[in-house]
Amino acid sequence: MKDAMTHTTSLRRSIRKQLLLTCMAVLGFHSGVALADEPSSPASVSISVSEAGTTTPLPSRVHLIDSAGKPVKPEGYPFWHDHFVCDGAARVKLPAGEYRYEIERGPEYSAAKKPLVVKAGEALSVTETLCRIVDLSREGWWSGETHIHRPEGEIPFLMRAEDLHVGVAITWWNDRNAWKGKAPPQQPIIRFDTNRFLDMLGGEDERGGGALLFTHLREPLPIAASKRESPSSARWLAEAKAAGAWVDAEKPFWWDFPLWLASGKLDSIGIANNHMNRSRMLDNEAWGRPRDRERLAGPHGNGLWTQELYYHALNCGFRLPPSAGSASGVLPNPVGYNRVYAHLDGDLTWDKWWEAIRAGRVFVTNGPLMRVKANDRWSGHVFQSEGLIEIPLDGKVDSREPVAAVELVRNGRIDTIRLPARIKIEESGWFLIRAVADVPHTFRFASTGPWYVEIAGQPTRVSRASCEFFLRWTDDRIENLRKAPMSDEERRDVLADHDKSRQFWTDRLSKANPD
Repeated sequence: MKDAMTHTTSLRRSIRKQLLLTCMAVLGFHSGVALADEPSSPASVSISVSEAGTTTPLPSRVHLIDSAGKPVKPEGYPFWHDHFVCDGAARVKLPAGEYRYEIERGPEYSAAKKPLVVKAGEALSVTETLCRIVDLSREGWWSGETHIHRPEGEIPFLMRAEDLHVGVAITWWNDRNAWKGKAPPQQPIIRFDTNRFLDMLGGEDERGGGALLFTHLREPLPIAASKRESPSSARWLAEAKAAGAWVDAEKPFWWDFPLWLASGKLDSIGIANNHMNRSRMLDNEAWGRPRDRERLAGPHGNGLWTQELYYHALNCGFRLPPSAGSASGVLPNPVGYNRVYAHLDGDLTWDKWWEAIRAGRVFVTNGPLMRVKANDRWSGHVFQSEGLIEIPLDGKVDSREPVAAVELVRNGRIDTIRLPARIKIEESGWFLIRAVADVPHTFRFASTGPWYVEIAGQPTRVSRASCEFFLRWTDDRIENLRKAPMSDEERRDVLADHDKSRQFWTDRLSKANPD
C-alpha cells in the first residue's frame, strides 16, 4: 500500500512538472531560460508616398536600413545596392527591431528621413509626403543621363521613380550583348509617359584606354572580340561616328582622353560621372591617369581633378558640353543620381533634347539645381565684342543641402562669387558657373556648360600650358603602350593612332597663346 501511494505521488509530481513545463513553453521559457533565439512573427510595414497637396501615389526610391547598417531587400521591388523603388506604395515584412529610412525622388523633391521601430507581429503604416523644391520642366529644363546598366525591363519604372526624362540603357559592351542571337529593336528609342525617352541600344567600349559611351545607333558595334589595348579605342570611335552615333567621353581622366580630343569626334565629356556616388566618393582614378593626391586630397579630390581636366580641354579651344552618367547597376548609384539638364523651348522630344545638349544649354548636377544666365543668355552662347565686355550674371540655385560656394570659373581660374554679379572680360576665352554642396563624404556639385567670349582682333584662346599638359600625357600613354602585352602588329596599329594624336598636340602647341 505504501509503495502504491509512493508511486501515485511520484506520478502526480511528474504530471505537475510536465504541465509546468508546457505552460513555461507557451510563455516563451524553457527550463527557466528565455527563448530569445526562437523566431517571432514579422511585422507588416506599409509605405505610402505622395506629393504634397495630393493623395496620388508618387513613384519613389526607398533606402531602408536595419540597425546593423544593412539595407533591406524586399521581394517584388527593383533593388540595387542599398535601395529599392516602388510606385508610391510598398508592403515590406520586417523582423522586430530598429530601422531608419530615407525616401527620395530625384533632386527636384524634398527627402524624407526618419527612424523606424518595428514590433513583432504588428501592422505598421508609414506615410510620407514629398514636396517639390522646383519643377524644372516648367522652366524648360529636362533631365537625362547617358549611363544606365539596370535590367532593360526595369528602366522605365526606375526613370519614373527618379523623375528622369531621358536615359541611355547600356545593353552592349565588351563582354556583354543583350542582342546576341536576336535582331536589335527596329525602333530603339522608347517613348513612355508622353515625355520620357529611353535609348535601348546604348553601348560602351571600356578597355585599357578608358570608356566611351555610344547612343543614337541602330545596332551594336562588333567590339566583343577587342583586347585590352587592341584595336585602339580610336577605331571604335571612328566607326561609331560613321554610323551616326553620339559619343561621350565617360570620364576625362581616362588615358585615351587626349586621343579622343585629338580625333575631333567627341560630342560631350562626362564631368558628373560614376566616380561620384550618393553614399561615397571613389577616391581613385581606377586605371586612368592619377591625380596629384597631395594637391587634390580627400573625397573631393577626384571630383576636382575631373573638373580640372575638362577645363584643360576648354583651354585648348574645344567647345564641348559637359555630360553626366551614374552607371547604376555597376556602381552603387540610383538611376539619374548624376544627371544633365538641357534647356529647350516647347515640348520635349528626343531630338530637341540632344540638340540642346550640343548647343551647350545645359547644367550637370548630382545635387544643386542651378539655372544661371549671362546677359540673359543660357550657357553655350558666344559673346562677341570689339573690346572689353561687361556681362551681368543672374540666376537661381536650389538645393536640399547647403551650398558651400558658388564659383566663377574663367579660363580655368576659380573665384567665389555671389549672384547676381557682373564680370568684366577683356580677353577671348570661356567661363562657367559652379556650385559645390557642403557635403564632406562625396563631391556633390552642379556646373553650367561654358559660355564663350570672342574679342575682335584676338585669336581664339588656346592655352600653351594646357596643350603642353596633353602632349606630356600623350607621351606617357605612348610609353606605356610600348610595354603593354600585344603582338608587334597590334602594337604598330595602336601606336599609329597615338602618333597621330601626338602630332595633333604638337601642332596645336605651336599655335597656342602664351598663358
